[in-house]
Amino acid sequence: MNDPGTRARIVDTAEAWPVAESETPFKGRVWSMRSDVVEMPDGSSARRDYLEHPGSVGVVALDEQGRLLVLRQYRHPVRHKLWEIPAGLLDVPGENPLHAAQRELFEEAHHEARTWNVLVDLYTTPGSSDEAIRVFLARGLAESQAERFAVEHEEVGMELAWLPLDEALAGILAGELHNPILVSGALALSAALAGDGLDALRPADAPWPARPY
Repeated sequence: MNDPGTRARIVDTAEAWPVAESETPFKGRVWSMRSDVVEMPDGSSARRDYLEHPGSVGVVALDEQGRLLVLRQYRHPVRHKLWEIPAGLLDVPGENPLHAAQRELFEEAHHEARTWNVLVDLYTTPGSSDEAIRVFLARGLAESQAERFAVEHEEVGMELAWLPLDEALAGILAGELHNPILVSGALALSAALAGDGLDALRPADAPWPARPY
Protein backbone atom coordinates (compact mmCIF):
# COMPACT_ATOMS: atom_id res chain seq x y z
CA MET A 1 0.00 0.00 0.00
CA ASN A 2 1.38 3.36 -1.04
CA ASP A 3 2.09 5.95 1.60
CA PRO A 4 -0.47 8.77 1.06
CA GLY A 5 2.18 11.26 2.08
CA THR A 6 4.43 10.30 -0.83
CA ARG A 7 1.90 9.93 -3.66
CA ALA A 8 2.21 12.01 -6.80
CA ARG A 9 0.21 15.20 -7.04
CA ILE A 10 -3.16 14.74 -8.72
CA VAL A 11 -3.21 17.21 -11.61
CA ASP A 12 -4.79 17.33 -15.06
CA THR A 13 -2.35 16.70 -17.89
CA ALA A 14 -2.50 17.56 -21.59
CA GLU A 15 -2.75 14.57 -23.95
CA ALA A 16 -4.00 14.19 -27.52
CA TRP A 17 -4.95 10.79 -28.96
CA PRO A 18 -4.52 10.39 -32.74
CA VAL A 19 -7.42 11.47 -34.96
CA ALA A 20 -7.91 9.35 -38.09
CA GLU A 21 -10.74 11.43 -39.56
CA SER A 22 -12.22 14.84 -38.81
CA GLU A 23 -15.07 16.87 -40.25
CA THR A 24 -17.25 19.84 -39.36
CA PRO A 25 -20.88 18.93 -40.19
CA PHE A 26 -22.19 22.22 -38.76
CA LYS A 27 -20.53 25.63 -38.56
CA GLY A 28 -22.38 28.36 -36.69
CA ARG A 29 -21.84 32.05 -36.09
CA VAL A 30 -20.00 31.51 -32.79
CA TRP A 31 -19.34 27.77 -32.43
CA SER A 32 -19.28 24.68 -34.62
CA MET A 33 -19.85 20.94 -34.33
CA ARG A 34 -16.77 18.75 -34.84
CA SER A 35 -16.88 15.03 -35.57
CA ASP A 36 -13.60 13.11 -35.04
CA VAL A 37 -12.72 9.44 -35.41
CA VAL A 38 -10.32 8.91 -32.50
CA GLU A 39 -7.81 6.06 -32.29
CA MET A 40 -8.05 4.44 -28.86
CA PRO A 41 -5.07 3.06 -26.88
CA ASP A 42 -6.33 -0.51 -27.39
CA GLY A 43 -6.17 -0.13 -31.18
CA SER A 44 -9.90 0.41 -31.72
CA SER A 45 -11.44 3.64 -32.98
CA ALA A 46 -14.54 5.60 -31.99
CA ARG A 47 -16.36 8.64 -33.26
CA ARG A 48 -16.53 11.60 -30.91
CA ASP A 49 -18.83 14.55 -31.68
CA TYR A 50 -18.29 17.77 -29.77
CA LEU A 51 -18.84 21.51 -29.81
CA GLU A 52 -15.90 23.68 -30.83
CA HIS A 53 -15.99 26.85 -28.72
CA PRO A 54 -13.75 29.96 -28.76
CA GLY A 55 -13.61 30.14 -24.96
CA SER A 56 -15.11 32.48 -22.40
CA VAL A 57 -14.33 34.64 -19.41
CA GLY A 58 -16.32 35.37 -16.26
CA VAL A 59 -16.00 37.95 -13.49
CA VAL A 60 -16.69 37.43 -9.80
CA ALA A 61 -17.05 41.10 -8.90
CA LEU A 62 -16.76 41.36 -5.11
CA ASP A 63 -17.62 44.55 -3.24
CA GLU A 64 -16.34 45.68 0.16
CA GLN A 65 -19.41 44.20 1.86
CA GLY A 66 -18.66 40.70 0.59
CA ARG A 67 -21.38 40.73 -2.07
CA LEU A 68 -21.21 39.42 -5.62
CA LEU A 69 -22.50 41.39 -8.58
CA VAL A 70 -24.97 39.10 -10.37
CA LEU A 71 -27.16 39.47 -13.43
CA ARG A 72 -30.41 37.71 -14.35
CA GLN A 73 -30.58 36.66 -17.99
CA TYR A 74 -32.82 34.45 -20.14
CA ARG A 75 -31.11 31.32 -21.46
CA HIS A 76 -33.15 29.74 -24.23
CA PRO A 77 -31.59 26.22 -24.37
CA VAL A 78 -32.60 25.53 -20.75
CA ARG A 79 -35.77 27.70 -20.81
CA HIS A 80 -34.76 29.56 -17.65
CA LYS A 81 -33.85 32.97 -16.42
CA LEU A 82 -30.59 32.33 -14.59
CA TRP A 83 -28.66 34.45 -12.12
CA GLU A 84 -25.11 34.70 -13.44
CA ILE A 85 -21.91 36.67 -13.07
CA PRO A 86 -20.76 39.00 -15.89
CA ALA A 87 -19.31 36.81 -18.62
CA GLY A 88 -18.72 36.65 -22.34
CA LEU A 89 -16.99 35.04 -25.28
CA LEU A 90 -13.40 35.43 -26.34
CA ASP A 91 -14.58 36.94 -29.62
CA VAL A 92 -11.17 38.01 -30.91
CA PRO A 93 -8.60 35.24 -31.60
CA GLY A 94 -5.64 35.60 -29.24
CA GLU A 95 -7.38 38.27 -27.16
CA ASN A 96 -5.97 38.81 -23.67
CA PRO A 97 -8.61 37.22 -21.39
CA LEU A 98 -8.19 39.98 -18.79
CA HIS A 99 -9.10 42.60 -21.37
CA ALA A 100 -12.15 40.53 -22.34
CA ALA A 101 -13.21 40.26 -18.69
CA GLN A 102 -12.84 44.00 -18.16
CA ARG A 103 -14.94 44.58 -21.26
CA GLU A 104 -17.70 42.25 -20.06
CA LEU A 105 -17.83 43.86 -16.62
CA PHE A 106 -18.26 47.24 -18.29
CA GLU A 107 -20.70 46.20 -21.00
CA GLU A 108 -22.97 44.01 -18.87
CA ALA A 109 -22.79 45.75 -15.49
CA HIS A 110 -21.34 49.23 -16.23
CA HIS A 111 -18.65 48.73 -13.60
CA GLU A 112 -14.86 48.87 -13.45
CA ALA A 113 -12.44 47.29 -10.99
CA ARG A 114 -9.06 48.31 -9.58
CA THR A 115 -7.71 44.85 -8.60
CA TRP A 116 -7.84 41.68 -10.70
CA ASN A 117 -6.78 38.08 -10.02
CA VAL A 118 -7.40 34.71 -11.62
CA LEU A 119 -9.91 32.86 -9.47
CA VAL A 120 -10.49 29.55 -11.29
CA ASP A 121 -10.07 27.92 -14.72
CA LEU A 122 -12.42 25.21 -15.94
CA TYR A 123 -13.81 23.24 -18.85
CA THR A 124 -17.60 23.50 -18.71
CA THR A 125 -18.57 20.20 -20.35
CA PRO A 126 -15.38 18.34 -21.37
CA GLY A 127 -17.31 15.30 -22.57
CA SER A 128 -19.18 17.28 -25.23
CA SER A 129 -17.41 20.63 -25.73
CA ASP A 130 -13.91 22.10 -25.72
CA GLU A 131 -15.15 25.32 -24.07
CA ALA A 132 -12.61 26.68 -21.58
CA ILE A 133 -13.52 29.44 -19.14
CA ARG A 134 -11.27 31.63 -17.02
CA VAL A 135 -13.04 33.24 -14.07
CA PHE A 136 -11.46 36.37 -12.62
CA LEU A 137 -11.91 37.97 -9.22
CA ALA A 138 -12.44 41.73 -9.48
CA ARG A 139 -12.16 44.01 -6.44
CA GLY A 140 -12.10 47.73 -5.87
CA LEU A 141 -15.32 48.18 -7.81
CA ALA A 142 -16.77 51.45 -9.03
CA GLU A 143 -19.57 52.31 -11.42
CA SER A 144 -18.11 53.40 -14.74
CA GLN A 145 -18.32 57.06 -15.73
CA ALA A 146 -18.20 56.20 -19.45
CA GLU A 147 -21.28 56.15 -21.64
CA ARG A 148 -23.32 52.99 -21.15
CA PHE A 149 -22.93 50.17 -23.64
CA ALA A 150 -26.01 49.56 -25.82
CA VAL A 151 -27.22 46.01 -25.11
CA GLU A 152 -29.37 43.83 -27.35
CA HIS A 153 -31.18 40.48 -27.55
CA GLU A 154 -31.19 38.53 -24.23
CA GLU A 155 -29.22 41.28 -22.50
CA VAL A 156 -32.06 43.78 -22.87
CA GLY A 157 -33.84 44.04 -19.53
CA MET A 158 -31.17 42.15 -17.58
CA GLU A 159 -31.57 42.61 -13.83
CA LEU A 160 -28.59 43.47 -11.63
CA ALA A 161 -28.37 42.55 -7.96
CA TRP A 162 -25.81 42.29 -5.16
CA LEU A 163 -25.73 38.81 -3.65
CA PRO A 164 -23.95 38.14 -0.32
CA LEU A 165 -21.49 35.27 -0.68
CA ASP A 166 -23.09 33.21 2.10
CA GLU A 167 -26.48 33.51 0.38
CA ALA A 168 -24.91 32.49 -2.93
CA LEU A 169 -23.41 29.38 -1.32
CA ALA A 170 -26.71 28.49 0.33
CA GLY A 171 -28.55 28.92 -2.97
CA ILE A 172 -26.05 26.71 -4.78
CA LEU A 173 -26.33 23.89 -2.24
CA ALA A 174 -30.13 24.20 -2.20
CA GLY A 175 -30.29 23.73 -5.98
CA GLU A 176 -31.61 27.25 -6.55
CA LEU A 177 -28.65 28.65 -8.53
CA HIS A 178 -27.43 26.68 -11.56
CA ASN A 179 -25.16 28.76 -13.76
CA PRO A 180 -21.81 26.89 -13.82
CA ILE A 181 -19.65 30.01 -13.83
CA LEU A 182 -21.48 31.47 -10.85
CA VAL A 183 -21.34 28.13 -9.03
CA SER A 184 -17.63 27.52 -9.65
CA GLY A 185 -16.72 31.15 -9.00
CA ALA A 186 -18.58 31.37 -5.69
CA LEU A 187 -17.20 28.05 -4.45
CA ALA A 188 -13.66 28.99 -5.48
CA LEU A 189 -13.99 32.34 -3.74
CA SER A 190 -15.18 30.62 -0.56
CA ALA A 191 -12.24 28.21 -0.71
CA ALA A 192 -9.77 31.06 -1.24
CA LEU A 193 -11.14 32.98 1.74
CA ALA A 194 -10.91 29.86 3.91
CA GLY A 195 -7.38 29.12 2.70
CA ASP A 196 -4.46 31.42 2.01
CA GLY A 197 -6.59 34.49 1.27
CA LEU A 198 -7.40 36.48 -1.84
CA ASP A 199 -3.96 38.04 -2.21
CA ALA A 200 -2.51 34.55 -2.71
CA LEU A 201 -4.55 34.00 -5.87
CA ARG A 202 -2.80 33.83 -9.23
CA PRO A 203 -2.08 37.15 -10.94
CA ALA A 204 -4.46 38.33 -13.64
CA ASP A 205 -1.88 37.59 -16.36
CA ALA A 206 -1.18 34.00 -15.25
CA PRO A 207 -0.59 31.59 -18.15
CA TRP A 208 -3.68 29.85 -19.52
CA PRO A 209 -2.64 26.86 -21.66
CA ALA A 210 -6.25 26.16 -22.69
CA ARG A 211 -6.41 29.52 -24.48
CA PRO A 212 -2.90 30.93 -25.00
CA TYR A 213 -2.71 34.67 -25.62
